[in-house]
Amino acid sequence: QVQLVESGGALVQAGGSLRVSCAASGSIFRLDAMGWYRQTPGKQRELVALITSGGSINYADSVKGRFTISRDNANAVYLQMNNLKAEDTAVYYCYAEVHTTWYERADYWGQGTQVTVSS
Repeated sequence: QVQLVESGGALVQAGGSLRVSCAASGSIFRLDAMGWYRQTPGKQRELVALITSGGSINYADSVKGRFTISRDNANAVYLQMNNLKAEDTAVYYCYAEVHTTWYERADYWGQGTQVTVSS
C-alpha cells in the first residue's frame, strides 16, 4: 500500500505565494511521474503540473510562469505557487505513478489540500 500525504494548503490573498508539499510512503519500488491536480466544485479534476523521474515537466497553461514543481530524492513533490489568483482556488491533489514491484504499477492520489485565494 502507498500513501500520499499533502500539506501546506491555506487561505492566501491574491498576489501572494504558497507552497504545498506531498510525501509518498509505503510499498514503493520506484516512483515515476509525480504531480499536482486541482478540482473545484462541479468541474473535472485538471492537471496543474507534472514532473517525471527524469525531470521532464509539464505545466497547465494557466499556471505557466507562476507555479514551479519540484521533487527530491526522498519521495516528495512540491508546488511553489506565486502570484496567486482567485481562479487558483481549488482542492489540490497530489498524484504519483508508483511501481510497487518491477512489473506492477498503479496511480495513487492524496486526500487533497484546500487552497483558497481571496481577491
